[in-house]
Amino acid sequence: MSPPSLIDTHPNLAGAAPVALSYELFPPRSPAAAESLWTTIGELEATDPDYVSVTYGSNGSNRSTAVDLVNRLVQETTLRPLAHLTCVGNSPQELAEIIGELLDVGVRGILALRGDRPKDGEIPPPGSLRYAQDLIELIRRVEQRRSALLCAGRVAVGVAAYPTRHPESPSEAHDVEVLLAKQRSGADFAITQVFFHTEQYADLLARARRAGVTIPIIPGVMPLTSLRRLARLGELTGVEPAPELIERLAAADTDADRTRIGVSATVDLANAALDAGAPGIHLYTFNEHAAALDVLDKLALPRPRSGNKNSGNRQSGNRHGAGRINASRSAASGQLAS
Repeated sequence: MSPPSLIDTHPNLAGAAPVALSYELFPPRSPAAAESLWTTIGELEATDPDYVSVTYGSNGSNRSTAVDLVNRLVQETTLRPLAHLTCVGNSPQELAEIIGELLDVGVRGILALRGDRPKDGEIPPPGSLRYAQDLIELIRRVEQRRSALLCAGRVAVGVAAYPTRHPESPSEAHDVEVLLAKQRSGADFAITQVFFHTEQYADLLARARRAGVTIPIIPGVMPLTSLRRLARLGELTGVEPAPELIERLAAADTDADRTRIGVSATVDLANAALDAGAPGIHLYTFNEHAAALDVLDKLALPRPRSGNKNSGNRQSGNRHGAGRINASRSAASGQLAS
C-alpha cells in the first residue's frame, strides 16, 4: 500500500485560496487623459491587486503607447501588468518581436486575443495569424527560446471566454470548444467578456467544466453606472444589457442615484460569480477608479494582507475588506481550486 501523500497528511494545505483581484486599463489618448489615468493607477495600486491588464488597440494601433504604459507600470509602481496582444493582420515575425519587447520591459503575463477583423473587407496579409490559439502557440515558442533569460520560468498566458455567444460564433457550445482548444495550446487562465445576468457566469463555468476546460475562468465585471457606456458596449460586443437595469438607470434623478443603482447591480453579478466558484474578479475600469472602488468596498473578498509599501492613505486591509472572509464563498473557491 502506498503511504499517504504529503498533502493528505497536512489538511491546512487544502484551505481556500484568496480571491484574485485585477483591473483593466487602456493607454491614454491625450496628456489630460494620461494625468487622469495616473491618478486612477495610484488609487487602484493602493488596493494591492494581483495584476492590471493593459489593452492593445486593434491591429496594434496604439502599440507604442501601450508598451510605454506597461513599462511605466513595471518601473514606477508595484503593479504587475498583464499585456493584451492581438494577432489578426500580423505575421509571426512581427508578433514575436512584440512579445520579445514586452518580455524585455519586464512583462510576465500576456492576454492573447484574436482582435477585430478588418471591417472594410480587407484581407489580412498572407501568413498572418488568424486565431488566438495561434498566438498562444507563438508565445510559448518565444518563451522557449528565452527560457534561460526567464530563469526557466513561464509566461502566464490568458485568453478570453464568453458567458454569452460570441457574435461570430454559431453557438455557445462552439465557444466552449474554442476555449478548450486555447487551453490545449497552452493558455493558463481565461477572463470573461462582460455579462449582465447573475446566472450567466455559473452557466459558462458548468458548460466549460463538462467539456474538459480546467483552467481558471475569471469573471470580467464592469461597473454598470453609465447608460452611454452600456449602450456602446452592446453595439460593440452584441451583448445586450439587461432592460430592467437600463430602465432603472434612466429613471434615476441624479448621478449619485445612478451610481448607487449601477454599483448595486455590479456587486450582485460579482457575488453570484463568487458563489458559483469564481477564483477572482476582474474589474473593467475604463480608466476610472471611483465606481470600481465603490464595487470593491461592497465585496467581502478574502484577500491576503497588504504588503504594498506604497499603499498611501487607502488601506486595503480596512476600506477594501481584505481578510473579511465569507465562509460559503471561501468553500466555493476551495472547490474550484481542487
